Amino acid sequence: MKKIFLLVLCGLTSAVIYAGGYRVSLQGQRSLAMGHTGVALVNNAELAFFNPAGLVYLENKINVAVGASAVFSNVIWQNDEFGQMAETDNPVGTPFYAYFSYGVNDWLTLGLSAYTPYGSSVEWPDDWAGSHLVNNIDLQAIYIQPLASVKISEKISIGGGPIYVNGSVNFNRNLDRTLTDVEGNRANVTVDASGVSAWGWSLGGMYSPTENLRFGVNYRSEIIVEAEGGDADFENIPNSPATSFADTQFDAALPLPAELTVGASYRFDKWTVAVDYNRNYWDVYNSLDIDFADAGIPDSDNPRNYKNSSIYRFGLQYWANETFTLRAGYYFDESPVQSGYFAPETPRNDSNNFTGGLSININDRFAIDASFLYSRFDEIEETYNPDPETFPDYEGVPFGGTFKSSAFVPGLGLTIKI
Repeated sequence: MKKIFLLVLCGLTSAVIYAGGYRVSLQGQRSLAMGHTGVALVNNAELAFFNPAGLVYLENKINVAVGASAVFSNVIWQNDEFGQMAETDNPVGTPFYAYFSYGVNDWLTLGLSAYTPYGSSVEWPDDWAGSHLVNNIDLQAIYIQPLASVKISEKISIGGGPIYVNGSVNFNRNLDRTLTDVEGNRANVTVDASGVSAWGWSLGGMYSPTENLRFGVNYRSEIIVEAEGGDADFENIPNSPATSFADTQFDAALPLPAELTVGASYRFDKWTVAVDYNRNYWDVYNSLDIDFADAGIPDSDNPRNYKNSSIYRFGLQYWANETFTLRAGYYFDESPVQSGYFAPETPRNDSNNFTGGLSININDRFAIDASFLYSRFDEIEETYNPDPETFPDYEGVPFGGTFKSSAFVPGLGLTIKI
């Protein structure tokens, strides 16, 4: 029974940690097309996310950028030793962004942004070999941020503001590999938490030593998301004193890691080149505590043991003519997951990411922005089996195999300047 309880707790942890284990880098079509660079680019209102310090340099009084992407992704798992294989059937994800800025005067610009840096869905087949860890998961998180951008001099500016986060998660898994009710239906648990909220902040700076050269830095704080009173629903439980599971509620606290981005851009003739370095402080995920309201279900600390990771980004823009602007880019994204802690709800390993896109300038005020991203994750053979010396209380069943992951993401946006 203790092992079954720990498996349940581990599954619940997986549901929450999904927000941190999968960072969605889709915060602007123009920036994404250039390898998701942007901390040192003055392009449009996408600066509200990448570096609000640059908003004060936008030429127009009112700037708006809105857009959304369609995420087509899949994961293939196989275990050659036992001849097992499974493939996800994920619904299409639709992350979005909306940025607005208003130039109060020549040294102050105010803004407002809404974006979704965390959120996706994973659906594995019914009763696959890893169903005791995850069947499906759906995560949504929206960041809303008021902003201020201040020009200290013609070459230096700062900007930032508080961040409000609101989100929800729904997660389902089987209790173990074999437990069923009298009709043979697999015993499972669904956890659901909505209206989860928290606060954070970001602060950026920009320095332009020449008209064509810019440097930027932006820091986004760690945010602690606390889920209180979430629902845990147990289904198909055998009617036996040995398997006594009752629907209950749970509390959990999730730290979303801080991140630091530095970069530079240089413009010459019709070309612009951008380079960004992004550091994500994932080591905050050593474990996650789950507290159940039902005293009969023990609380648990669940190992994740994440490490800090880096993203290396490169982008290129070419102004073809008054109508078309072309973009391309690449970034390498390191995984924060260490060996032995590879969970199938976030099959996340190192990835190579190729991007491209263009803007169609309808007139001086309106432009259509398009981008695409192809992510190729390294094939990896891994397990989830935490080190007993580091986490002596963990008693879950090991699970492993070979994972192959990929994603294709087209996106459309609109830029408005008034």
